Amino acid sequence: MERYSNGRILILAIATLVALAYLLMVLNWVARELSASPPFLLTDPFLQNPTADSISVVWFTEFEGTQHQVRYGENFNQAVAATTRKLSRMREDQQSRVGEQTEDGQVYSQPVEREIWRHEAEVRNLSANVRTPYQVLSIASNGRVARSGQFELAPLPPADTPLKILLTSDHQLMPMTPTNLQKVVETVGSVDAIFLAGDLVNIPDRASEWFDDNRGRAFFPSLQGRAQATIEAKTPENDESMASQPQPVYQGGALIQSAPLFTALGNHEVMGRFSMEKGLNDQYNDPVPRAIAQQRYSEKATEINPDNDQNVQDSWVENHSFNSDSYEEIFSLPTNPSGNSRYYATTFGDIRLVSLYAAQIWRVPSLNSGARGRYRERDEDLNNRENWGFGQHIFESIAPGSNQYEWLRKELDSPEFANAKYRIVMLHHPPHSIGDNIVPAFTDPVQFVDTFSDGTIKAVRYEYPKRDDYLIRDVMPMIESAGTNLVLYGHSHLWNRFISPSGTHYLETSNVGNSYGAFLAPDRRPIPIGYQETYVAMGDPNGLEPIEPTLDPVTDKQGRSLPYIASNDTTVFSVLDTGTGIVSSYRFDTQTPDATVVKFDEFSLLP
Repeated sequence: MERYSNGRILILAIATLVALAYLLMVLNWVARELSASPPFLLTDPFLQNPTADSISVVWFTEFEGTQHQVRYGENFNQAVAATTRKLSRMREDQQSRVGEQTEDGQVYSQPVEREIWRHEAEVRNLSANVRTPYQVLSIASNGRVARSGQFELAPLPPADTPLKILLTSDHQLMPMTPTNLQKVVETVGSVDAIFLAGDLVNIPDRASEWFDDNRGRAFFPSLQGRAQATIEAKTPENDESMASQPQPVYQGGALIQSAPLFTALGNHEVMGRFSMEKGLNDQYNDPVPRAIAQQRYSEKATEINPDNDQNVQDSWVENHSFNSDSYEEIFSLPTNPSGNSRYYATTFGDIRLVSLYAAQIWRVPSLNSGARGRYRERDEDLNNRENWGFGQHIFESIAPGSNQYEWLRKELDSPEFANAKYRIVMLHHPPHSIGDNIVPAFTDPVQFVDTFSDGTIKAVRYEYPKRDDYLIRDVMPMIESAGTNLVLYGHSHLWNRFISPSGTHYLETSNVGNSYGAFLAPDRRPIPIGYQETYVAMGDPNGLEPIEPTLDPVTDKQGRSLPYIASNDTTVFSVLDTGTGIVSSYRFDTQTPDATVVKFDEFSLLP
């Protein structure tokens, strides 16, 4: 009996130890799960490409995950699965401002791939003018769920639906971008769509500029109300009172979760020659024309592509010229007959929107010997053609006979365009402006190679004949004769507007910082002197006079009203109300404590 009792006690003791060990294991697992960072979405969802009964929902994660889906409807009782793909060119580098890297090269010494996955689901069978609640979710590899907040979606609005459209451009992580978008929401509330005329970020292959730049001004957070940005107070001399005040934190505006975004390709959506060694800024600044890359390929074709594979050729030429792959992978926009979204047309309510691809590489106007610029090559590169920049060359032709021009000609003749109440053309490059970037003319650079008597190169320079400006000579007359109401653009980082004799309005509304200035007498643009071509130093090179704001223009130091806003302290946004046909422009002074938003201009698109 005693042995049995001792044995029983031993068994109970062992069982107790096993149970305690198992309990400890469970507690450790629970502790690990609780302490582990939960999976999160890299962005809120945003809306793309609405049709009469559907709309696409897009979001991003840093994990591949499974079961990505949109849940929608009453009690989110309906679901649609998303398709997933990894973005192919997302990287960080020495100049990224992400995570622990707050100065150049702290973490990254060269470009490093960053794995980011894009998820897209099309929600179908929607009803016009009915807003449907939705949210997205993604499941990580450990089974944990990342879930968005709750938003609303709707298909294309039918004709005669009054809409508010935000007109904007050139966000580029500029200091005032989150402020600008926050003031949009505070002033006009939610909008029904955003038309953004190019230059969304600075370097399109730098992931953090889209998603999580640690300065708090990345593209998606700013348009989704998730930014965290302050604006440095500029302290007057001997006055420290303003600097000592806590600065407001601007969060941007929660806009694109519930309103579709329509964009145009700008020069900052285009990367130059690809490399995993050179920094991303250097790659962005290093495109060459397709024809040059094709010529270089032909010289080495048997070495590069012994099997004469067309895919190999296309990839080589793209990697050795320029590409807009990241932009095209991120967005789902309407497509053109070529199957891409680099230019497109769509109907949205009473609007027929035409988005053009009119952009060229931006180069400095300097004539210094070390400038690879608009007008010249660097002296040190004269005998190294591999380093030539080939001037301010155009990325996609819009000249007569080009695919884009012929498509545009047909679009302007279409019933969809002709019968629309509002006909809007959006492009990045300005056809009319008193800013800097309208000079030189939008045409192919004409190269001149000057040599010494022995044949060695003395200089390589570029001219841009004004008579050959494709936008002014060929495109704008066609657009105006088709009855276009509004041409929207950016590129010079200012606000100014014009009206042509035919009645077409031109609006440049891209003032969120880094303004290139406005040039009315006596202020002069930096232009070359003594070149074959005469470049316009002041005013609109293409002959229109800027229109003074109708309500409350800003004034100069002499109290004179100005027909523009070109400021790094005052930000501007514009909104089209299709119910009234009025475009209203607003300004906000970020340097004035307790400033209010001021409506300073309005004009009507209707006769």
